[in-house]
Amino acid sequence: MGNDVLRLNLRTRQLQPDEEGHNYWQETTALRAWPAAKTVLLLCDVWDKHWSRGASARVNAMVPHMNQVVARARARGVQIVHAPSATMEYYADAPARKRMLQLPAAPLPDELKIEDPPQPVDASDGGSDTGESNTEAFKAWSRQHPGIDIAQESDFISDQGQEVYNLMALNGLEHILIMGVHTNMCVLNRSFAIKQMVRWGKATALVRDLTDAMYNPAQPPYVSHATGTNLVIEYIEKFWCPSVHSKDLFE
Repeated sequence: MGNDVLRLNLRTRQLQPDEEGHNYWQETTALRAWPAAKTVLLLCDVWDKHWSRGASARVNAMVPHMNQVVARARARGVQIVHAPSATMEYYADAPARKRMLQLPAAPLPDELKIEDPPQPVDASDGGSDTGESNTEAFKAWSRQHPGIDIAQESDFISDQGQEVYNLMALNGLEHILIMGVHTNMCVLNRSFAIKQMVRWGKATALVRDLTDAMYNPAQPPYVSHATGTNLVIEYIEKFWCPSVHSKDLFE
């Protein structure tokens, strides 16, 4: 498995002029080979429970396939990192957490300057589509979802970007795939997530079929929840990094 190569169809969107000179966003897909042994698969905030009933239900529906993808990636030699923010006390005695804490600190690179345009959906109300508002938000989670298996002797657990960077620097890991929730919040903005990894120069991609946005269709742009999530994925493909489909990890 040490020589396994992930053949990933990286989808991006580029601003192009048409025949009459009018700009439009062109979807493009490029096949790239990422060595499995140089790749991280990070699970962002796949918590056991969320304060939004709708958010919890959608994660519960994704978890069985997420666990299959994690198992397949692990078998192919990809390094798995579990990143359930604000739950590290639950994992204080876990070998996968202790090993992460034992890694030496790596010097961080100068950050790349990247445009950060406004997002296409309004989540100022908290983004719940099942009636809860951000005024009712609370820390409902205590651990990662129990439906995701953690291989204590090979996986790592962290909720800090510096720690994830330490792991990547020490082991020569150059690429990072990120899946989890929520696309427009934690998946973009955590210290270990898309924006920071791109700014540190790491080749990054979102697993687009295993993510979900916090978006309420009662808010602009007044589209369905699924369409809102897709708009955020397209935003990421335009401005931050490519996306891939999880099926690429099985092929």
